[in-house]
Amino acid sequence: MKKWTLVFLAAFMLVQIFEIQAQNNPVLDITKVKDLIIYKDTLFYSAFPSVIKRPDGEILVAFRRAPERRLFGQQGISHTDPNSYLVMVRSRDGENWTKEPELIFAHPFGGSQDPGLLQLKDGTLLCTSYLWGIVRSDADTILHRKLTLVKDNSGNRPAFVFLGGYLVRSSDGGKKWQGPVYPPHVPTDIQVNVWGKPLPAYNRGALCEGENGYIYWIVAANSAEAPAKTSTHLLISKDKGITWNYSCQVASDEKISFNETSICETPKGDLVAFLRTENMPGQLSCIARSTDGGKSFTWKSMGFYGYPLHALKLNDNRVLLTYGYRLRPYGIRARVLNPECTDFESAPEFIIRDDGGNGDLGYSWSALLNDNRVLVVYYFNSNIGTRYIAASILNISKK
Repeated sequence: MKKWTLVFLAAFMLVQIFEIQAQNNPVLDITKVKDLIIYKDTLFYSAFPSVIKRPDGEILVAFRRAPERRLFGQQGISHTDPNSYLVMVRSRDGENWTKEPELIFAHPFGGSQDPGLLQLKDGTLLCTSYLWGIVRSDADTILHRKLTLVKDNSGNRPAFVFLGGYLVRSSDGGKKWQGPVYPPHVPTDIQVNVWGKPLPAYNRGALCEGENGYIYWIVAANSAEAPAKTSTHLLISKDKGITWNYSCQVASDEKISFNETSICETPKGDLVAFLRTENMPGQLSCIARSTDGGKSFTWKSMGFYGYPLHALKLNDNRVLLTYGYRLRPYGIRARVLNPECTDFESAPEFIIRDDGGNGDLGYSWSALLNDNRVLVVYYFNSNIGTRYIAASILNISKK
């Protein structure tokens, strides 16, 4: 009898040890199937992609394409360019893509940035963007306005003025686009455009359509209280993105800037936002949550580095959170969160890849290929060469 008691106790202790080890070393839910190139052309700087899967299975990837300015004698490359346009490629399987990008939109006043795709329940496509116009470096003095300018102190490039955000819409799967539609300005935003009018709201990041049919978009603004810092705010559309109304502030701080943000809705109805930060110790990403339908938010640090972030709701309601990693080793990383996105501090980090040439990469965006496979798109560079649109296919184990 003693012998069997000892055996039972030994087995019980082993189980306890294994459980403790499992808690300290949680099993990752992600495995990588492969990396691939979606679009690459040495003549162009391609970046800032987004992706959606159409009801018929077709996959669309939108991105910003601009000339590779180093071929024109410039010493480096920039995220502001008068010839940056919104383009798109298509695929049926997530691995083979159309060769020549289709034009989504070329704005008549300058270069467009960061196309953000959202597919509505009725199949309508929205694509958000924002705009930089080329101006003289002293345009603010000449026009007598406090413009948001980007200047190159070396004198090698012209200045650019920020013109705010806009969006375009498609009802035929991206074959034709209507717009642009200009959202209202954030009431506290002090920025104006070259015409002296309040700047239309803008931001890079995923929008979401709630169960109630409302569309939620978190935008950025500069206030008079902290003109050098950006805060984030919620806009809501009740008519499929045609008109927008201001709702509330999402995150603001005297020292920290909040900008590029993605938002999702949890099964309980919470609105959860994942925010990029600047001037925060460790450059840690933050999370903001609304439990009252977007009337108010509270925010806190998530305790880890990585930006911008994208949240994809999986078929079991868990959330795949992906983000760029712009420290050595440069690359793309991910975590799988629970359906309510409350375990961000304990969810293990998965390294999708860490072979980037430098920190000019990332801006991930994801879409489901099938029940357990996900396509994660991002822009990338190898050996600090031409920036291109790449992707990784992940297998996410079922809950």
